[in-house]
Amino acid sequence: MTERTPGFATLAVHAGSQPDPTTGARATPIYQTTSFVFEDADHAASLFALQTFGNIYTRIGNPTNAVLEERVAALEGGTAGLAVASGHAAQAVVMHTLMTPGDELVASKKLYGGSINQFNHAFRNFGWRVAWADPDDIDSFERAITPKTKAIFVESIANPGGIITDIEGVANVARRARVPFIVDNTLATPYLCRPIEYGADVVVHSLTKFLGGHGNSMGGLIVDAGTFNWSREGRYPMLSEPRPEYHGVAMHETFGTFAFAMACRMLSLRDLGPALSPFNAFLILTGIETLPLRMQRHCDNAAAVAAWLAGHDKVAWVSYPGLPGDRYHSLAKKYVPKGAGAVFTFGLKGGYDAGVKLVSNVRLFSHLANIGDTRSLIIHPASTTHRQLSDAQKAQAGAGPDVVRLSIGIEEPEDIIADLEQALAAT
Repeated sequence: MTERTPGFATLAVHAGSQPDPTTGARATPIYQTTSFVFEDADHAASLFALQTFGNIYTRIGNPTNAVLEERVAALEGGTAGLAVASGHAAQAVVMHTLMTPGDELVASKKLYGGSINQFNHAFRNFGWRVAWADPDDIDSFERAITPKTKAIFVESIANPGGIITDIEGVANVARRARVPFIVDNTLATPYLCRPIEYGADVVVHSLTKFLGGHGNSMGGLIVDAGTFNWSREGRYPMLSEPRPEYHGVAMHETFGTFAFAMACRMLSLRDLGPALSPFNAFLILTGIETLPLRMQRHCDNAAAVAAWLAGHDKVAWVSYPGLPGDRYHSLAKKYVPKGAGAVFTFGLKGGYDAGVKLVSNVRLFSHLANIGDTRSLIIHPASTTHRQLSDAQKAQAGAGPDVVRLSIGIEEPEDIIADLEQALAAT
């Protein structure tokens, strides 16, 4: 009898974890410690020289975090993972590992507003530049590539508009350009979409959202697909060249298919320091155990709410790929066949003022700047999350003045719709 490969729901509960060898505890313990005792001087030396795997200091790694890293990597089909303090921290660590001053990143212009701000402004302080491409025009990614381009970045389901990216199409561009392809899979989660299967080399997550799922803890995660040749052409020196801080160890030569995860940990996380709290890792692990159950409920509820809004006389349009008439419906059937996610936008005929009134009159919905909670959430991006962008940038990001973003929770769909109905009546 051949050994069975565990299914997704089984991995969500068990991947990376074993009963605690000392106490027998079944739940992964919270190793709330800053540092770990060495066996002797030789053991310490081998850890610091990357000759032995083990725990040194929680800024670099922690046993609770390690279970989380292995679990998300297993769910995504990657070779290794690295947990960090937030989704933004994950993006910063990835780019710090890939880029040097003067290098460029090509990114989809349909991104979370905070990512647009990070790429346009914070990254500029490192000497990194971003070129924006249109996910509706795959050739625009190719046109944006220059000899200085070091990566391509997209979201599988774009925040806030719920737009589905043609992952395979952009992956082909990245392959031709010989640059790694990075996919933010926060809104889809690996339950709905596994970007590595379509050509992604690196996957990043805000664990704060659907993977944690309960709005109680911040976190980010990087998954290494193990697919990219980091030594080719010497364009990624942090991975291909001997590292002086580790006595000449070359990351790709030494660690092979999980070299990128190791480089992110030992060359970026170690020195930049955005470590994930073991307590947060514990909470997120608990959330992941119910991920397949929650995500299906999120998607089913979102489809019902989107269909109801599409027929409302105060709603000008609904952008949800799960609707048969949506322009991204065919991509949704390919990349997220189990459901088009829980986050989508719609436009109010009353514009900006109507959006502000709507979010002020909801009762069941929570008006806040987050997504991926068990609770239904609402926000008017133009007055909040995307406020720092110009009007043109807001429109490009799908956050125009009339736009309202919903993150549909796991409540009864009739109750969600009833709350929107009374709030729309108040506008």
